[in-house]
Amino acid sequence: MKLSHTFLFVHDQDAALKFYRDVIGLEVRTDQTIEGGYRWLTVGPAEQPDVEIGLSRIGPPASPTDYEALEALLAKGSLHGVIFVIDDVDAKFEQVRAAGGEVLQEPIDQYYGVRDCAFRDPSGNMVRFSTPRSVQP
Repeated sequence: MKLSHTFLFVHDQDAALKFYRDVIGLEVRTDQTIEGGYRWLTVGPAEQPDVEIGLSRIGPPASPTDYEALEALLAKGSLHGVIFVIDDVDAKFEQVRAAGGEVLQEPIDQYYGVRDCAFRDPSGNMVRFSTPRSVQP
């Protein structure tokens, strides 16, 4: 079994595409508008060509009540995000910050064995960058 797709809700697919492609550096996998105006937009890391992250608007099949609840959670930044494992957290932090990324956490050595940092995407989703480090007792 292998993971093929995961999804993030976004308010604006164009803004999300610019962030994930132009700032983060992901590749566009699919960008197609289909029946009813639904846009299937996916991106992914070059090193994992078989993994796609869907950047999806909230919509059908969500009920109107679910739509409102999800929109409210997205607006607060309360939905799940993504974590990318990279070689140089500090360099990626500077790159994303210089591009205007909203900083949530500057690079820090975590007690659980990684050095990481965090940003919010244009819709409020958390995006973390992490690199394993050797843990000293």
